[in-house]
Amino acid sequence: MATKSLVIRVEIDKARKAHNCQANSKHRIEKGDIRLKVQNGRSWDHYCENCAKLIISKDIEKLNKLKELNVQPIPI
Repeated sequence: MATKSLVIRVEIDKARKAHNCQANSKHRIEKGDIRLKVQNGRSWDHYCENCAKLIISKDIEKLNKLKELNVQPIPI
């Protein structure tokens, strides 16, 4: 039986061209910057390093709460 995962496909890569962060359009990702790629259906969402760190920290916190297996709903 395959092990299921709550985590979707994510990657860390370098931007091949400059573009805006998808979490905050005021954040600019320049060519060569490290970014977080998150699969969204058949395409990818791209986040700057600062937003990526916030997203990852929040998700780790949510997963740690979920790991406790309490019967309380966790706001998402």
